[in-house]
Amino acid sequence: MAETCTRKLIVEVCNARSLMPKDGQGTASAFATVDFDGQRRRTKTKLRDLNPEWDEKLEFLVHDTDSMATETLEISLYNDKKTGKRSTFLGKVRIAGSAFVKSGGETLVYYPLEKRSVFSQIKGELGLKVYYIDEDPPAPPAEQKPEEKAPETEENKPAEEAKPEEEKKEEEKKEEPKTESNKEAKKEEEKPSPPPQEENPKKPEEAAPPVKVENPPLAESEKKPSKEEKEKAEIVKRSEVTISDLELRSLASDRGRSAYDLVDRMPFLYVRVVKAKTANNESKSPVYAKLMIGTHSIKTKSQSDKDWDKVFAFDKEGLNSTSLEVSVWTEEKKENEETTQECSLGTVSFDLQEVPKRVPPDSPLAPQWYALESESSAGNEVMLAVWIGTQADEAFQEAWQSDSGGLLPETRAKVYLSPKLWYLRLTVIQTQDLHLGSGSEAKVRNPELYVKAQLGAQLFKTGRTSVGSTSASSANPTWNEDLVFVAAEPFEPFLTVTVEDVTNGQSVGHAKIHVASIERRTDDRTELKSRWFNLVGDDTKPYTGRIHVRVCLEGGYHVLDEAAHVTSDVRAAAKQLAKAPIGLLEVGIRGATNLLPVKTKDGTRGTTDAYVVAKYGPKWVRTRTILDQFNPRWNEQYTWDVNDPCTVLTIGVFDNGRYKHDEAAEKQGKDVRVGKVRIRLSTLDTNRVYFNQYSLTVVLPSGAKKMGEIEIAIRFSCSSWLSLIQAYTSPMLPRMHYVKPMGPTQQDILRQTAMRLVTTRLTRSEPPLGQEVVQFMLDSDTHMWSMRRSKANWFRVVGCLTRVATLARWTEGIRTWVHPPTSVLMHVLLVAVVLCPHLVLPTIFMYAFLILAFRFRYRQRVPLNMDSRLSYVDMVGPDELDEEFDGFPTTRSQDVVRIRYDRLRALAGRAQTLLGDFAAHGERLEALWNWRDPRATGIFVVFCLVASLVFYVVPFKVFVLGFGFYYLRHPRFRDDMPSIPVSFFRRLPSFSDQIL
Repeated sequence: MAETCTRKLIVEVCNARSLMPKDGQGTASAFATVDFDGQRRRTKTKLRDLNPEWDEKLEFLVHDTDSMATETLEISLYNDKKTGKRSTFLGKVRIAGSAFVKSGGETLVYYPLEKRSVFSQIKGELGLKVYYIDEDPPAPPAEQKPEEKAPETEENKPAEEAKPEEEKKEEEKKEEPKTESNKEAKKEEEKPSPPPQEENPKKPEEAAPPVKVENPPLAESEKKPSKEEKEKAEIVKRSEVTISDLELRSLASDRGRSAYDLVDRMPFLYVRVVKAKTANNESKSPVYAKLMIGTHSIKTKSQSDKDWDKVFAFDKEGLNSTSLEVSVWTEEKKENEETTQECSLGTVSFDLQEVPKRVPPDSPLAPQWYALESESSAGNEVMLAVWIGTQADEAFQEAWQSDSGGLLPETRAKVYLSPKLWYLRLTVIQTQDLHLGSGSEAKVRNPELYVKAQLGAQLFKTGRTSVGSTSASSANPTWNEDLVFVAAEPFEPFLTVTVEDVTNGQSVGHAKIHVASIERRTDDRTELKSRWFNLVGDDTKPYTGRIHVRVCLEGGYHVLDEAAHVTSDVRAAAKQLAKAPIGLLEVGIRGATNLLPVKTKDGTRGTTDAYVVAKYGPKWVRTRTILDQFNPRWNEQYTWDVNDPCTVLTIGVFDNGRYKHDEAAEKQGKDVRVGKVRIRLSTLDTNRVYFNQYSLTVVLPSGAKKMGEIEIAIRFSCSSWLSLIQAYTSPMLPRMHYVKPMGPTQQDILRQTAMRLVTTRLTRSEPPLGQEVVQFMLDSDTHMWSMRRSKANWFRVVGCLTRVATLARWTEGIRTWVHPPTSVLMHVLLVAVVLCPHLVLPTIFMYAFLILAFRFRYRQRVPLNMDSRLSYVDMVGPDELDEEFDGFPTTRSQDVVRIRYDRLRALAGRAQTLLGDFAAHGERLEALWNWRDPRATGIFVVFCLVASLVFYVVPFKVFVLGFGFYYLRHPRFRDDMPSIPVSFFRRLPSFSDQIL
């Protein structure tokens, strides 16, 4: 891109709000300095204004478009004193380069001002628009560059003068160590520069032009302004990129670049067959190459040009021979005959013991010409390369793989990305000038209207509004209702808004809104402009009125496409609100053991073609399918960026039903789920590698079944503990979820819609990720009724209440003197609390600290997986499982549905009784204050009066001591009947007797 276009970063400094007064007179004269990639710009000063508006556009040149995502844009606000003194700091904003958007997608975003130190007094927010533009470079670059540099130096001078002295010192301190360390970084960058030219020996001329075109212009432009400063800035820039690459690898980095340190290196025999050369070059008969290793045999496609350039990867552990034979064959067609005759052009053999080994980052092995040994023909040659490598070889991804069936797309490893989702909010305000009818009908009838909007398959309607007995020309109904959709990029072309007349069941008219032109906003503070659209009827009615709406794409929300308890991403939809990742998640999918057969092969024996799908955030990864093995070994490693530690990684194992064992089979089956593993990242220690085997259990209509085990290696690395701790103190979801929340019902509808959109997009990929796979990974059936899940949740509640019951039994044991020494000790503790009340809280927190510190040694050291016992899969009946897998609506007979309904009624009856008891206790307490029982409330009033007089005379310490001794008295001094307060409370009225 650097050769064909120039990239500019545009920063629009719009305004600021609620700044901190810094001039001693309750105001501030603010200006902004913007730093990016060694360039600095400054805005004008707005005098005595805590809400300044600049509306200035600043341009920056992006020197390296590839590393723009690693750069940081910093905007600092200062109070301009203009008296020779240094300017005071008002706050700063730092924006990662990964949050920059292309021109056309920018929107006004208000960033809260950050402090420079803990003791800084900063408040307010800064409104910015940040985007970049790609434009063609000017024709004479040598003449234009000096002209571009001149205004930069003029702008930089006042910015440097206005810069505080303390910040200059801090920058000098930061730059000093960088210059020393960057010499080593520069050496490291110079070392790998030759290999890219050698990586592709086939086209050496492609590697030379970048060196000749790019470097000289850069050298000339750097020397003219200031050679030392430019070299220093370049070194600092390179070191920052190198450090970031070492600490956090990119999310988009391909699998070939990963270190593969979490998995075992699998040896593969690679054979790259490039082309052949025959003695009879004029022959245009199809030629193919054939590879044979013991019983393994594979051949290339027949081509007349003898140019294949194919790579074959054989699992070395599955080879049953020590020699490789590569032969070239020609298909000659006899005259006056339709059949073809295959003739061998020769064979070349390799001893596998002498094949060289290659380990990346070594350059690829160059192919060579080998003479073919043949008795019938001579002078034939084949160009090929043979080496032994691992799955980390870059040729592995596009090679024919022996363990996954070759080059079949449905068995290859792939990486998928979920579509970017937005909430689309349509506010229907009102309509005007509706043509509802003509003549006396329009005046007599009372039309009832509503508005429906459709985006793709999503359809929502407003409430109905009655126009009244008015003429057709004055029908102006008003709704002011919001309709929220889920929009996926690339967007549907149009949002269709239709006004419907319920009275006659006909459409009044419709309008189409182009989705790509809809305004985007990141918060509720951005004012949206409403728009009028003309309504169009059928061909005979080109105009039937107009509708007033407000529409926008909400970028401040995170669109939930997973169940809330297993979410893996909580970022807002707008890229401008994205924050830098706090860590890196590395997962090594090593293998599986003892998998059960899922299907039959050739109708005789069971087999399993297993592959693994891992999902975290928007990135889905799919391993290659290992065919016909019950103990497959994938040994594939993947990475994800982590933005929030309290998220969940989901890994699923499936049997490939789309792979055809029998070529005659026409119908493709569905992928069968083998099991699923979930790991919460917050339960992992940072920078520690976990090697564990997890049980794979799946719930089937016949019951729970253990399908085998999967071996996974996982590491959650974090470069900054401070960022990790700050993540725990920030809200889980973006700001808009709390400022303008959505109701539970609306959230559930939108979540199901988002799941369907993700499923549709991934099933249309190539190769497709099946609908059954995506829904199983996203838990799309969590909202469906299940007796098993209800029982599991019930026992979870009972488990929590058990702790409370244990504490109550322990207290009752002290009160009843079950263990006299403990009861005596509690009396002593009661006296100590009364005499020294200021030590109560320190004692409680110290006791909690000691308990937690003691339990640290017993913490869970293995990441928890899905628990079959907690899921209640071992204690559920067949009919309950059949009910769980039944669709909606049900497809079972009426007798079965009646039995299930009666069972559900019995369970709901117990639940409603429990809820009624809880409600009755709250209503009794409320009745005490509402005079619902005048006598009971009168007794309570007298008690309050007497208690106030008693507590006025009796010290509070004496009361606490007396009550404590009375509560802990010996059982011989205690009555078996309920106490007076308990009897009094149970006699209070509730609303239970008013329920029909």
